Amino acid sequence: MASYIIKRLLSAIPTLLVIVTISFFLMRVAPGGPFDLERPLDPKVMENLKRVYSLDRPLWEQYLIYLRSLAQGDLGPSFYWRDFSVNELFARALPISMRLGASALAIALVVGALLGALAALRQNSPGDYAVMTAATLGITIPTFVVAPILQLVFGLDLGWLPVGGWNDGAIRNTILPITTLALPQIAVISRLTRASMIEVLRSHHIRTLRSQGMPLRYILKHSLRGAALPVVSYLGPAAAALLTGSIVVENIFGLPGVGRYFVDGALNRDYTLVMGTVILVAVLVVIFNLFVDLLYAWLDPRVRYE
Repeated sequence: MASYIIKRLLSAIPTLLVIVTISFFLMRVAPGGPFDLERPLDPKVMENLKRVYSLDRPLWEQYLIYLRSLAQGDLGPSFYWRDFSVNELFARALPISMRLGASALAIALVVGALLGALAALRQNSPGDYAVMTAATLGITIPTFVVAPILQLVFGLDLGWLPVGGWNDGAIRNTILPITTLALPQIAVISRLTRASMIEVLRSHHIRTLRSQGMPLRYILKHSLRGAALPVVSYLGPAAAALLTGSIVVENIFGLPGVGRYFVDGALNRDYTLVMGTVILVAVLVVIFNLFVDLLYAWLDPRVRYE
């Protein structure tokens, strides 16, 4: 197993290099630059800024400089937040995004798996139709619609929760963002769980357990383990997206997470900040996909990695 993990991590290096290369050159060829303002800077000031940030050098040389810094774990200085490096911004923003994402993912797993299992056990019943209808709405309604509705109802009309802000991570300030992040994931996980569990319940070994009069909780235990495989395969990219923060949700609720910095970087042509976000998401996708594969082997004894 250890050799498999090492091989997977080593094989991810070329993939990450390709992502870095494509992202770097796409950012550079896009119109505009980090110092293009409505009121143009003095040419001498612009020249000095470009020299400080090595933007006056040929593109291939800028690329090699960035790779050298990246190899040392340095994501570079932020062009927009000039008093901070990208590492410093992420050190402050990533824990916020991870807290929101991990909470949303945990809630989605528990609630989504429970609803999907109940719907599968009562297939074609009113409860099943209700769960699937709610799941369809949860998938189709975007978060930029759900978030303002939650703010309007629970923040403005009822006055129970704040409509935005972080306030040092107070629980009241995280309830609405976490709920907004969790709802679409609950919908997806419930549908995946229902579909896979129906298939498992129709399998021969579950029918044998039922014919032997095994208790429902025993049947559920075996069914859920088999039904969890499609859900586990979905968790890799979903966890990476949630743990790095939702761009829309963090901006709507005014949260200082990675997603909000990504938007600021894109709008202000902050090359290094956008590149840092892309690299962070790519690394997390690689890590979580590896974790999913290992979890697969634990859930299904037939799966072996060498």
